[in-house]
Amino acid sequence: MPSRRFADGEMVMGRWPGSVLYYEVQVTSYDDVSHLYTVKYKDGTELALKESDIRSQSSFKHRKSQSSSSSPSRRSTSRSRSRSPGRPAKGRRRSSSQSREHKDDKKKTVQETSLALQVLKPSENNTRRYNGEPDSTEKNDTSCIILEQKLKPDLEIERVLEQYSLRPRKEEKKKEEIYSEKKIFETIKTIEKASSKTKELEFGGRIGTFTLIFFLPATVFYLLLMCKQDDPSLMNFPPPLPALESLWEARVFGVFLLWFFLQALFYLLPIGKVVEGLPLSNGRKLQYRINGFYAFILTAAAIGILLYFQFELRYLYDHFMQFAVSAAVFSMGLSIYLYIRSLKAPEEELAPGGNSGYFVYDFFTGHELNPRIGSFDLKYFCELRPGLIGWVVINLAMLLAEMKIQNQSVPSLAMILVNSFQLLYVVDALWNEEAILTTMDITHDGFGFMLAFGDLVWVPFVYSLQAFYLVGHPTAISWPVAAAITILNCIGYYIFRSANSQKNNFRRNPADPELAYLKFIPTATGKGLLVTGWWGFVRHPNYLGDIIMALAWSLPCGFNHILPYFYVIYFICLLVHREARDEHLCKQKYGLAWERYCQRVPYRIFPYIY
Repeated sequence: MPSRRFADGEMVMGRWPGSVLYYEVQVTSYDDVSHLYTVKYKDGTELALKESDIRSQSSFKHRKSQSSSSSPSRRSTSRSRSRSPGRPAKGRRRSSSQSREHKDDKKKTVQETSLALQVLKPSENNTRRYNGEPDSTEKNDTSCIILEQKLKPDLEIERVLEQYSLRPRKEEKKKEEIYSEKKIFETIKTIEKASSKTKELEFGGRIGTFTLIFFLPATVFYLLLMCKQDDPSLMNFPPPLPALESLWEARVFGVFLLWFFLQALFYLLPIGKVVEGLPLSNGRKLQYRINGFYAFILTAAAIGILLYFQFELRYLYDHFMQFAVSAAVFSMGLSIYLYIRSLKAPEEELAPGGNSGYFVYDFFTGHELNPRIGSFDLKYFCELRPGLIGWVVINLAMLLAEMKIQNQSVPSLAMILVNSFQLLYVVDALWNEEAILTTMDITHDGFGFMLAFGDLVWVPFVYSLQAFYLVGHPTAISWPVAAAITILNCIGYYIFRSANSQKNNFRRNPADPELAYLKFIPTATGKGLLVTGWWGFVRHPNYLGDIIMALAWSLPCGFNHILPYFYVIYFICLLVHREARDEHLCKQKYGLAWERYCQRVPYRIFPYIY
């Protein structure tokens, strides 16, 4: 059993995960099972690090010294003597035939490498204040090793060898010399983040997730059954249950499979740009093809062709419960497949929140972070394609069913509002598809039952509840009321879109001159927390816009029953819970900087309320 190297309370230098930056940290505890040290950074952030990611302070002081003594690892492999990174190496004499230009080039190369590898001491000059903050803002006084990441590994090795005049005596030792230099300066070694077990369980832990696996499908079926009743009052519980054989039809399941694989085909088309996602724990970036809007256009064309040839979309309304059952069965089968394949996934590809070791919990939250079949990303595909586009198709089917059942030549004003508002929301999501790469669903949550059921069942069959309700319970609204509801939806959409755009633009390029007016709090991770604009108004302005829009979608259904308002009630609960998850993760990630941000922006979602 490996012995422990660092003691509790010892001040050491810890590497920040996903980078080559070392910061001064204090060891707080050690796990004998996982062999991980829990360390605390000066800004209050606590992380679990491998022993290989921790260095003693004495080794860093040795590197900063200007003496000409050789490093410990260098003595063991060669007699060549290396100097401090801050000083150029003493090279061999050159003949007078060498040109001055060649000497200048070599001097420039040495200087560049020296800058890339120098160790910076904490000082006033190295501390950056965020715009508009008072002088009393806490400074980041930790020292770090700066890596010139843009250099290719082989070029970096050559520069290190050139600066220190490292010339192996034998050709067979050349590779060993290179590896030694890589170990000394920590500049080229591949960075691997230790994968640890999920310790903090969400959603009620094992019992809670086990309950949700049954409760979520039951909720969907209950809502759909209630909408079919002449009196959908909550007092009429439980609704009459249909015969089990009426809930399943092979033809309906075949139509669902056809829809799913049609969207998969659109996803695989080589149209649209390819972008990189955020860095994973091992530093790798996955590539994603952004063509969701094109898939929507192709789907609209296909639906138009079906309508031209007199295809009855009312079939979707007549078999709505059977389609929901088919989607639920498919999502369960997909979840089982995802969990089985995740058992063979490498540790670094597991989801940070779904690696508890408990079958039910990991099955629900998702064990693997980014399951892929070749280049086909299953989670990313399901997030926006079959369920979200299917939501629009369902709404259209409900509009046509209302006209036929209610003997109307045109849709009702309430149905038009619901279809229009939700169509705008879906088109916006597909047009800004790239923004989803920075969301918690993609960066943190694994792909398991929670997201599979949510994407394929909950979104299309619950989010379309207002349109489904209006088919059997038409509501007449006046034009002034419709105008007021439209204004409310526009306000929510403006807050939602402008807040998300502001955040995404800042994440992609904080140095953009167009964002110079934004003030932010710097963090130990190198990212900034916005304290002006929408994100200085409340901590989650996009959630505020989402809730306002959800209310606007429900108001056209009138006030006779609470059932069509289930969506807005559920959505408030969902976003409050998600905000709590965000709060917990951000506090762990940003430490003291997040506490200062919360002091500057005290309200979470609703200004002056919550």
